[in-house]
Amino acid sequence: MAHRDLVVIGASAGGVGALQNLVRGLSPDFPAAVLVTQHVMAGGPSMLPQILARATALPCTAAREGDPLLPGRILVAVPDRHLVVSGDHVTLSSGPRENSSRPAVDVLFRSAARSRGPRVVAVVLSGAMDDGTAGLVAVRACGGIGVVQDPAEATHPSMPRSAVEGASPEYVVKASQIPSLLGELTAAELDGDWSGPSDLLSAEVALLGYVPGSSVPDRAHPDPDTAQIGSPTDLTCPECGGVLNRIEDGGPVRFGCRAGHTWSSQTLVAQQSAELESALWMALRSLEEKAALSHELAARATAAGRTRSGISFEEQSCDASRAATLVRDLLIRAAAGGVTLTRPIGPT
Repeated sequence: MAHRDLVVIGASAGGVGALQNLVRGLSPDFPAAVLVTQHVMAGGPSMLPQILARATALPCTAAREGDPLLPGRILVAVPDRHLVVSGDHVTLSSGPRENSSRPAVDVLFRSAARSRGPRVVAVVLSGAMDDGTAGLVAVRACGGIGVVQDPAEATHPSMPRSAVEGASPEYVVKASQIPSLLGELTAAELDGDWSGPSDLLSAEVALLGYVPGSSVPDRAHPDPDTAQIGSPTDLTCPECGGVLNRIEDGGPVRFGCRAGHTWSSQTLVAQQSAELESALWMALRSLEEKAALSHELAARATAAGRTRSGISFEEQSCDASRAATLVRDLLIRAAAGGVTLTRPIGPT
């Protein structure tokens, strides 16, 4: 009889403390492999493996290409690489970012569901935004179990709250209860057959450039037919400018491009807001430069006796100054929370 032998954990802001307490509570003979993805910056090494290793007697290391999935062993995602489950081992993928992140929690969860089905327990801890929700939907759709930290006690409740609302996990518990719950879930025997993952899930995992069960890129099919993943929209990908498809798989609506960049509605709106703010600051700079230059030209024209030109340039300077004031006011009010720079994408 099989049992649940893979625990995948996702965390973001405020998740280090919850991760420490979780691994600290796991028994020395914990019967499942543990994989951890926390959002980390791509610019340097992560100290998370060392931090967690000090909190547990279980071996805990940064994941390496081809590391096997062993009971009682903790592998932690490294910066700028997705941690991907591929059969009985892990691969490190530099594939497309998800929700502008690499590593991404959804990628870990989705690949685990694709490879291990009902043998997976997925855990969502403290974090901002909503990474992990779509992956948890995939885990549950493949027969796995979802466990979410109670948002009321999370340092940053957005990520667990999104998972609760969008993925309907089997368990929503305090962080202190998760280790014992994992012990129970991994000890229970499983029966019945698994029919395998959906075509959509398989296609999304293939976008990472790996085939489950192999640690090398799929040379036979390097370009999966991403046109079948979702229905086209009039939105463009903030990462590459490609057309975004609307993906509906029983959870919150997501958006993905042909290259494989994937966005939740919440993250896409946030990215659009950031891009719009950047464009507005550029517009403000251009308007203020135009106002200053036009004012200088007006002064020179007037001094040279070209009165009509001086008046025209001064009018242009005033118009640019008024427009700059309006843009600056919009930016200030938006930063203070009084203005929404983008409209909602649609239902989630």
